[in-house]
Amino acid sequence: MQKIEHIGIAVKDIEESNRLFAKLLNTEHYKMEEVESEGVITSFFKIGEVKIELLQATNSESAIHKFVDKKGEGVHHIAFAVNDVDEELKRLKDEGFDAIHEQAKDGADGKVIAFLHPKSTNRVLTEICADNHVE
Repeated sequence: MQKIEHIGIAVKDIEESNRLFAKLLNTEHYKMEEVESEGVITSFFKIGEVKIELLQATNSESAIHKFVDKKGEGVHHIAFAVNDVDEELKRLKDEGFDAIHEQAKDGADGKVIAFLHPKSTNRVLTEICADNHVE
């Protein structure tokens, strides 16, 4: 793993949270996009080398909707940058970690992603991501 790429924060209202985080971080978000496959709208802030990703559910089946409904708004996941998601996912599975995704998939902000199940990472939902899209 290379570095913390971003910290994902689940929110109820992305516009309200954009205003809150803009004041908190003293900078505006640089990008918003919808990831239909995950049922979310995302918004990104950059602070130094690390990004903050706000995530709002777009439907009741979204993992973010379920998270906010059960736990409320807050830190949802930590993402680590890697060179190759599939290669790192294989290494992690070989080390005994449980994967939510069996292979890399397209995510937000031009990344390919995969998640590890929090039951194998001390209850921290962990994402690994890289810059190249799945073909």
